[in-house]
Amino acid sequence: MDKNYRALELDKILEMLAQETTCADAAEKAALIAPVHTAAQAQQLLEETDAAYVLTAKFGAPSFYGMKNITNALRRAQAGGGLGLRELLDVAETLRAIRSLTQWHSKNEGMKNALSGRFEILAPNKYLEDKIFTCIVNEEEVADAASPALASIRRKIRNASNRVREQLDKLIHSASHQKHLQESIVTQRGGRYVVPVKAEFRGEIPGLVHDSSASGATVFIEPMSVVEANNEIRVLRSDEQEEIQRILLELSAEAGSFADSIIESYQYAVELNLIFAKAYLAYRMKATIPQINEQGRVTLIGARHPLIDKNKVVPTDITLGKDFDSLIITGPNTGGKTVALKTIGLLNLMAMCGLMIPAKEGSEVSVFRHILADIGDEQSIEQSLSTFSSHMTNIIRILAAADGSSLVLLDELGAGTDPIEGAALAEAVIEELRRKGARLACTTHYAELKAYALQTKGVENGSCEFDVATLRPTYRLLIGVPGKSNAFAISKRLGLEERIVDRAGELVSQEGSLFEQVVGTLEESRRKMEDELTLLREKSGEAYRKAEEADHLREEAERQARQEIERARQEAAQIVQKTRQQADALLNELEELRRQKNKELSVEQKARLRSGMRNLEKASDPVRERRNDSYQLPRELVPGDNVLIFDIDKSATVLEPPKDGVALVQAGIIKTRVPLANLRLLGEKQKQKQKGRTVTKTNVSVEVSTDLDLRGQNVEEGLMEVDAFLDRAARMNLPRVTIIHGKGTGVLRAAVQQHLRKCGQVKSFRLGTYGEGESGVTIVELK
Repeated sequence: MDKNYRALELDKILEMLAQETTCADAAEKAALIAPVHTAAQAQQLLEETDAAYVLTAKFGAPSFYGMKNITNALRRAQAGGGLGLRELLDVAETLRAIRSLTQWHSKNEGMKNALSGRFEILAPNKYLEDKIFTCIVNEEEVADAASPALASIRRKIRNASNRVREQLDKLIHSASHQKHLQESIVTQRGGRYVVPVKAEFRGEIPGLVHDSSASGATVFIEPMSVVEANNEIRVLRSDEQEEIQRILLELSAEAGSFADSIIESYQYAVELNLIFAKAYLAYRMKATIPQINEQGRVTLIGARHPLIDKNKVVPTDITLGKDFDSLIITGPNTGGKTVALKTIGLLNLMAMCGLMIPAKEGSEVSVFRHILADIGDEQSIEQSLSTFSSHMTNIIRILAAADGSSLVLLDELGAGTDPIEGAALAEAVIEELRRKGARLACTTHYAELKAYALQTKGVENGSCEFDVATLRPTYRLLIGVPGKSNAFAISKRLGLEERIVDRAGELVSQEGSLFEQVVGTLEESRRKMEDELTLLREKSGEAYRKAEEADHLREEAERQARQEIERARQEAAQIVQKTRQQADALLNELEELRRQKNKELSVEQKARLRSGMRNLEKASDPVRERRNDSYQLPRELVPGDNVLIFDIDKSATVLEPPKDGVALVQAGIIKTRVPLANLRLLGEKQKQKQKGRTVTKTNVSVEVSTDLDLRGQNVEEGLMEVDAFLDRAARMNLPRVTIIHGKGTGVLRAAVQQHLRKCGQVKSFRLGTYGEGESGVTIVELK
């Protein structure tokens, strides 16, 4: 890795990234990531990371478990070589992982993003995956189902082994041979079944001696009666191995035929694993996507160094390259100057690697051709280099490489030598880097460089804030403010005698003293303005919250008004529907009577019935009825009168005398102008009622219907309606209800009556009589 990147600790960030990966190849790729050097490339990498970030948030993380680098094995199989059990299982597990990725992506196919193309290239091969897993049990065993021939051979082996064991079991349990055996067991030696015989009785059991114990007291004999069966087993074992080799070669050839597709899918899966690892790392860092430019502008908002504990790191704002091209950071030791310097370089490098950065939304970074850093003390005893020499060697290298697309970060510029010469040399280096067009951030303790920044356009001071009262740095970077030397104040605070500190002050040059006084005054003014700004922000936030609260209350009042009107309309619609059902039932029953009695209703009578139904619908709209009220105000309204806004049933107070038939009223927090025709003057009793409850006025009284019309419904729908209807009737204590099912085929009538026999609310039921609807209705008596 580049020396400059290592100085900014990019290698540690990439190690963290590698830990988020699942497979070894992805971890290796993570450690070898190199920053890109164009905004387009960086933007593409960040878009991929952002896509993984969003997909993980919406659908959970995909699984990359089981992926292994099988490239060499597949190439060998492609060339005709055979693969072992472990290698074939690795191929199958990798195929399973690839299939898992495609299935995961299928859940979000509607979301096209920067990763869609990579997912679409993945080519799962369930055929080969299933075939390998079917044939291979584990890395030591091939399944019987691998081939019919293998299953047959193993079945023969088991049968032959059983015959051998049966013969040997008879022998070891034979009374005549019990004393000859060391133990009554059957064992194996060299793949052949044998029995343990005492050495002194080896001649009593004829057979072949295959082994003896370490003490020589036991010999393992294969009785002659099972020699042929053991020979058969050995032959079958040989056949089994040949069949296994044939199966493995066949599987290897299958895998080799798909080698190119599997290898390509694996490589894309590794890249996806790396991209999702970037997303996981962003979650851990609470990172965001920055804006990218190539003009050297850096704006970090609430930036945090990613290697510092997130519970201890102090977010800071840093800008460079917009209003000024060089930033000179001053402040006490351990105040955070070096951390600020590293944060600038590291966050730019992370974005150039496609990593989201630990900063707030709206942050901006630039893509640089070179990021050059001299940070830390690299004193080398072997090379006889002092601290100053080491720094100067790095600066010479940086000056040679720097150009208009470079970011240069210098820690303690000019330190390690005579202060006067060091300050002059530092100023000359800054001027040269600016002449080359580089963006520069450096730290220093030299007052001369603070003054240089104040006097030079394009160069800005920055300081790491220090609390003298607690002798602790706040780690906040203040842009535009030179750092004040706190050596005297810290010494006093630590207990150094005041006369010594005063004498040190006398020894400081008058020019340096005046400069420190100016810096102190600026610092005091800055603190005062910052306190005032904080107070203003608090008041502004409070005003904003109150405005939001007022808007919320207004919207709530409007929502409630809309709900009341909608509720009234829904009630009216329900009344209309019930009225229409009753009217239709009446017309149908009259028609039935006409057919039965040969009586005929005139057209005029039907028209009158339907006209009456329409009039009933009009009368059943409570909202319309309220609007048609002919109420007249008893007197003119005056400010302070309590009134009712009739159409929304809302009480209000009159604020101004009516004008042009309209009055200004206040209902809750809402002020509005309402026509006088829509206002009702409230008396004292009505006021109390309005305060305690909401009154809904309607001229329609809703009655519970005793009829249920099921005509036109199927059995399942009708029975659900019957259950709900009987429940309502039971709650209303109705003694009798009528269920209209029609005559038709009689299927619905039979289903209803069968269902009524099971209902707990039903006392008895019967068909209707003449005038009730006869067999077209069922009359139900309720308990």
